[in-house]
Amino acid sequence: MKQFQVIGIGNAMVDVLARTPDEFLTEHGIGKGVMQLIDKARATELYAGLGPARQISGGSAANTIAGLAGLGARTAYVGKVRDDQLGAIFAHDLRAQGAVFDTPMSGPDVVQETGRCLVCVTPDGERSMSTYLGVSEFLGPDDIDAAQIEDSDWIYLEGYRFDGPDSHSAFAKAIRACRKAEGRVSLTLSDPFCVDRHRDAFRKLVAEDVDLLFANRVEMISLYEADTLDDALKSAAAEVSIVACTDGENGAHILSGGERWHIPAVPTEIVDATGAGDLFAAGFLWGLIEGKSMEACGTMGCLAASEAISHIGARPEVDLKELFAQV
Repeated sequence: MKQFQVIGIGNAMVDVLARTPDEFLTEHGIGKGVMQLIDKARATELYAGLGPARQISGGSAANTIAGLAGLGARTAYVGKVRDDQLGAIFAHDLRAQGAVFDTPMSGPDVVQETGRCLVCVTPDGERSMSTYLGVSEFLGPDDIDAAQIEDSDWIYLEGYRFDGPDSHSAFAKAIRACRKAEGRVSLTLSDPFCVDRHRDAFRKLVAEDVDLLFANRVEMISLYEADTLDDALKSAAAEVSIVACTDGENGAHILSGGERWHIPAVPTEIVDATGAGDLFAAGFLWGLIEGKSMEACGTMGCLAASEAISHIGARPEVDLKELFAQV
């Protein structure tokens, strides 16, 4: 038995969440419902205008790992933070869930700070993210412990982390180590704009190295530049063993082994959509760990996603195992 069941690799961020009117987005030039990269000065400007806010450890893959760790999975996380206040918050929160987090912190001599994602939650529950990557952007091959990766059943790669000078080579090193030890590779596409920026690299990675692909409707269509979701899903299924695509209020579509399942969404009042896809991935991966069917894995994913959107912040606030008890 390997030490870890899932190791996540991605952005190490702290989410700063605030309720804002739609007018705030317009006033500050924030795109609704998407993630935009910003610099440190812009982060300072927006933070000053947000008003009351909550600081919650985040990062897409980190949210997934936190969810899995809370379920009892043996997990670890790889992501860069600085030795500062937000870096300490991130490390503490993830370790408190039971995940291993050993990536060395950048020292105070480094100009960039710990990354943060300023999340504007509008009255309809939609989240619009302005992300200052900070030191997280500079995750590189030296941060990948090949021996640790080899000791895991799965690695979970975050698409957002493709925005960085050395991230592609860091992912390549992790994939080599994973394959060497007969592990499996999962990838989340993260964001349609991220797909647009790195489509060729994503297509190559998916076709050559990915066993399990997570995406939402828009990301999937963008990746394959398809006319319809069905066309995109067929293209993905021809390349990947397992495809898990979320589709908002329409639930999720799971494809594997020539079969396809539609999983209904769980009716939920949307308070904050932050982390819905992250927790879907946590629920789905937990189902795989537990040896559940594809349909059951998808159901677990939808249940976890519904919990995530029912409150502010992406980390679970209830025992997910209780939600999964009847699956």
